[in-house]
Amino acid sequence: MIQVQDVVKEYHTGKTVVQALRGVSLSIDSGEFLSIAGPSGSGKSTLLNLLGCIDTLTSGTIRFQGKDLGSLSSDEASAFRREKIGFVFQSFNLIPVLSAYENVALPLELLHWDSKRIRTAVLSILAEVGLEGLEKRKPAELSGGQQQRVAIARALVKNPAVVLADEPTANLDSKTGEEILHLMRSLNERHGTVFVFSTHDPMVMEYARRLVYLHDGCIVQDERKG
Repeated sequence: MIQVQDVVKEYHTGKTVVQALRGVSLSIDSGEFLSIAGPSGSGKSTLLNLLGCIDTLTSGTIRFQGKDLGSLSSDEASAFRREKIGFVFQSFNLIPVLSAYENVALPLELLHWDSKRIRTAVLSILAEVGLEGLEKRKPAELSGGQQQRVAIARALVKNPAVVLADEPTANLDSKTGEEILHLMRSLNERHGTVFVFSTHDPMVMEYARRLVYLHDGCIVQDERKG
């Protein structure tokens, strides 16, 4: 599904050049449940941002379902991101003034789905993540775990090819974090959606079926757990 080949990402700060990624190559297949792990500064969030068309690479190629992401214009990258990629963030990134239903519906409205189709999809995914009956609650009226479930529903509602999750358990206690990981793995198994995590949480690494470990911008370990 995704082919990363010899990817380099450099950041320039004055006269200083920082290499966040140094020739990373990686293949991600359909149905994977993959954790990109490593210490702070290892390049894991940079790689996630490149996969999500949030940032642009310095050199190398990333092909996503055959499409060369490096060749996309800014508008094309935004359109591709809206259609193909779901995001889950450590800080949930929900809109405070919108209800759970409205937060999940928003990406479908951006894709210009009709209201009936949106309602069917939103109610279905909210029920699947265990939030049936809480559709009208705003983020402040939900627990941290419930907010992350809304974020997961929002990521999955458009049936994306891949969900990118950046430190999804960082703001959750260990019990709630494990519940969220179990939920995401169940959704991966039911829908076949690819999940790619950026994390330094050992629990996330344990749940992953494949662990890619980065250090100083290079892959130093790629372990499949079966």
